[in-house]
Amino acid sequence: MTEHPTAALDDVVHQRHRLGILTIAAEVKRVEFAYLKSTLGLTAGNLSRHIAVLEEAGLLVIEKGYEGKRPKTWVSVTAAGRQALAAEMAALRALLERHGRA
Repeated sequence: MTEHPTAALDDVVHQRHRLGILTIAAEVKRVEFAYLKSTLGLTAGNLSRHIAVLEEAGLLVIEKGYEGKRPKTWVSVTAAGRQALAAEMAALRALLERHGRA
């Protein structure tokens, strides 16, 4: 008997906001913290915590710097982050196929 597709869902990645962070970050070279905050509708504290979880898992890299005189924080997805996102999407596709919605 094969494993149910839900077994492939990653708790770190699958959480709604973390999945959002990863998918947005994977679409660009790097994304600014304020953009993620406004796009996902999160407070700075909530976003920081989700980013910390993803960074601790090795899925994101954080870069701090300045744009002019303004401090900025950028988020970039790592190769491991891209792999984790691809695995999550594959698990979601398997669930869709299992339920005839592919």
